Amino acid sequence: MTVRAGRRRVEVPRPEKVLFPDDGLTKADLAAYYRRIARRMVPQLRGRPLMLERHPDGIDDSGFMQKDLPEHFPDWIAHAELPKADGTVTYVLCEDAATLVYLAGQACVTPHRWLSRADRPDHPDRLVFDLDPPGDDFEAVRRTARRMHTLLDELELPSLLMTTGSRGLHVVVPLLRRNTFDEVRAFAGEVADLLAARHPDELTTAARKKDRGERLYLDVQRNGYGQTAVAPYAVRARSGAPVAAPLDWAELDDPGLTARRWTLRDADELLDRTAWRNPPRGHSAAAARRRLAALDEGG
Repeated sequence: MTVRAGRRRVEVPRPEKVLFPDDGLTKADLAAYYRRIARRMVPQLRGRPLMLERHPDGIDDSGFMQKDLPEHFPDWIAHAELPKADGTVTYVLCEDAATLVYLAGQACVTPHRWLSRADRPDHPDRLVFDLDPPGDDFEAVRRTARRMHTLLDELELPSLLMTTGSRGLHVVVPLLRRNTFDEVRAFAGEVADLLAARHPDELTTAARKKDRGERLYLDVQRNGYGQTAVAPYAVRARSGAPVAAPLDWAELDDPGLTARRWTLRDADELLDRTAWRNPPRGHSAAAARRRLAALDEGG
């Protein structure tokens, strides 16, 4: 099957291959979704190294995560070679709709993005708080997201909200690219510590699961060099093909909201939504850290 995406015609091999057995959704369906959503999704990916979650035998198989650019990928796929501890990794960059369609053709169900761009890989322009419940208590995630929003407002940091398409929500903070990952992760940890101190019976920053009990874990570990977070609009490898969907903050009050509210079948609705259409500009993590210190000192 050949799919027209922008100025390219992209071959999708074995389009009839069923990737979501419970739903009868095929590789052709995945490619069609990514082609349709590309005008919203590509701006969220452009310039960012990607980790590819691939399921060539369908989502019932464990699949695999791929960092290195495969040798058989065409030369028009953009890429960036970045350092790691013992060498380098050449990552895929998604600069256009054709790349999204090509990745779907390679059974990449879910692209995961870096929180920095390839031109300054150690200086993130996104900070992410990952809010997942210890069980299936989505109401706890709602409460925590509201509390995080309030705290970030106190720190004068505008923030964005997104379903993960899995169990929880991501709170995303746009940043100026002035601080390193180590500095940003330290700041994120301090924010999480303060929020957990305000609500010690419900929230925790304990790294070990056995120390968390039934409290919701405020996860900031994605804020590191080489770490990734699920990309906005990405399909998740779960039954129903749920999608990571940008939200407006007011939607937290919608009783019908869940982490899997939107799916691959909702491309047209996702395109019509206004969430993240006018995102806030990046702010300084260092300035916010000074405000945080003042808050902490004031109790």
